[in-house]
Amino acid sequence: MGILDHFRRKKVDGEAERRRTLLSTGRITDGLIFDIVRDEETGAIHVFYNYTLNGVDYESSQTLDAAQLARQNDYYPGAHVTIRFNPHQPANSIVV
Repeated sequence: MGILDHFRRKKVDGEAERRRTLLSTGRITDGLIFDIVRDEETGAIHVFYNYTLNGVDYESSQTLDAAQLARQNDYYPGAHVTIRFNPHQPANSIVV
């Protein structure tokens, strides 16, 4: 290991870090799933959801993680879900 390896930045998975931050410090609100897309090849489920904060409507989407896939029957069009969002950037959100 060379001296430069000591100073080299470690690669961080940005999405995993964003999810971890929102789960620990994000504010909570209610949302509604309005569509889902299943990838038959990979088994991934992508949910599309919306929520309203201070009179502003937001729409977003995410791929369900392993823990959420274990409860995939909770995520269907019309389902009410809990949303965690960044209060300084309300469009930055995840389904819990």
